[in-house]
Amino acid sequence: MSALSVAVIGAGAVGAATALTLAREGHHVTLIEPGEPGGEQAASYGNACWISPESVVPMATPGVWRKVPGWLSDPLGPLTIRWAHLPTLAPWLVRFLRAGSTVAKVERTSRALRGLVHDAVERHEALAASAGVSELIARNGHLYAFRDRAAFEAEALGWRLRREAGVRWLELSAEELHQREPALSREYRFALLLEDAAHVTDPGAYVAALASAALAQGAMHRRARATGFEIRAGRLQAVLTSDGRVAADRAVIAVGAHGKALAAAAGDSVPIESERGYHIVIEAPEASVRTPVMVADAKTPLTPTVRGLRVAGQVELASITAEPAWARSDVLLALARRLLPGLPSDIPPERIRRWMGHRPSVADGLPVLGPASGSADIVHAFGHGHIGLAAAPKTAALVADLVAQRAPAIDLAPFSPTRFR
Repeated sequence: MSALSVAVIGAGAVGAATALTLAREGHHVTLIEPGEPGGEQAASYGNACWISPESVVPMATPGVWRKVPGWLSDPLGPLTIRWAHLPTLAPWLVRFLRAGSTVAKVERTSRALRGLVHDAVERHEALAASAGVSELIARNGHLYAFRDRAAFEAEALGWRLRREAGVRWLELSAEELHQREPALSREYRFALLLEDAAHVTDPGAYVAALASAALAQGAMHRRARATGFEIRAGRLQAVLTSDGRVAADRAVIAVGAHGKALAAAAGDSVPIESERGYHIVIEAPEASVRTPVMVADAKTPLTPTVRGLRVAGQVELASITAEPAWARSDVLLALARRLLPGLPSDIPPERIRRWMGHRPSVADGLPVLGPASGSADIVHAFGHGHIGLAAAPKTAALVADLVAQRAPAIDLAPFSPTRFR
């Protein structure tokens, strides 16, 4: 196929990877993003940094509803809901719980997710190398820490799904765990080491590097906000933006949690909400981890980065326009001190950076990936929830297949935007 004019809307991990992939294939790419690629406005900036082939277990699983009251009543719990927004969130919550109501449903979702992340580390290594930033990918595994073996066995469904997806791990005793991670609380006496996993040491810099590499390949950055599409007889004419028309043969919606309105403009209704996530980064921490650690009961990943120790993992359900509740970052700091007893109680405030952003979560746990109903010239590539970073290279490759009218490498039916009708 000859080169096309392609507008990629959004410059997070998925958008930047897509822009670079399309530009390398010779297309004329316009990256539409009002902010700076890699900036704090994107969920990609604030994620836990993990490149995780093990991310094949959806958030909704059978019985998860039983845990919600306990999470909500725990001041240090991983979930909070702004009750004033519950009427708006209710339809999404119902779909969310239904999606995980049976083991069979969760197994289907897990198989679909595997297609996006099973080779995520290798794809990121190749992508980073092509952008000249291989040093930002650290392949030193992930640790999952449990209070004891019984706590691990209580999550049997999730670990069975990971094993069936080809994920392998080593079991570590308490002694082995604390030899590897001496700063971690001695409350945790059992762990799994996933040696094939990796993390990004600076997600913002990584996304910025991918976007810069796309620009070096001839892509253009249009500093504007996309507002809709000009479509005639089913064919895309242009993307409409806050700064005028961007003529295009194809368009890719990769704007994360902001994709609902653009999807509607392209003919599809997508039940997506913001899982508002928080993180803190402790600069020059007195205690840290050597390997990224997921503390299972706290649902809190601890990740060493070039800027310090990143502590993430909170989920707040509220309107995308609601102001941040910075008390959630105080919860993360309290958790960090419990999990890493060597952290002092009087860390100077100037050494703690706080962030809040919007995980784009579709109710059934799967992103939207495929041609839009209003025009096959528009491709959906958003709603990746907790796997946006990990799935970005594979998503970019699949989008490139769709733009070039090649058969995608995996079955895209589970990700179809029409599945919500």
